[in-house]
Amino acid sequence: MEDLLAGAYLAKGTIGNVGTPGAPIASFSLVVVPSQNSVSGTVVVTQAINGPDSHIVVQVTGKIYATGFGQFTQVVSLQGKYVHTFPPPAIGAFLADFDAHLAIDGAWNGTGGFSYYEHNIENVPVKAVNVLQTELA
Repeated sequence: MEDLLAGAYLAKGTIGNVGTPGAPIASFSLVVVPSQNSVSGTVVVTQAINGPDSHIVVQVTGKIYATGFGQFTQVVSLQGKYVHTFPPPAIGAFLADFDAHLAIDGAWNGTGGFSYYEHNIENVPVKAVNVLQTELA
């Protein structure tokens, strides 16, 4: 098992227009294993609104690939599901999809977007908060 995690690192950051009032922000904390092209972790979507979309926690998995050209040297895709509850007076909940796509440089800065129930955010900044590229294993 340790060989499978060789070269793994932790990537943390945000997707979205941080500082813009009311803008949805996706904060990610991911374990990246480049040798396996795999990414997994947690994304928390926050938005300064009332209702079920104001705070969403999603367990995600995805892929990371080197592009081999240009300013953005890596592309990342993330997918997950979360429980979306209907706002009152409605009653009920269902599993909703979350997807994200990032075009980033080696420091995890770049551009991207994400979507979740009835929301689609495109062409927003991706900013690294903390990327630890030391081996976790």
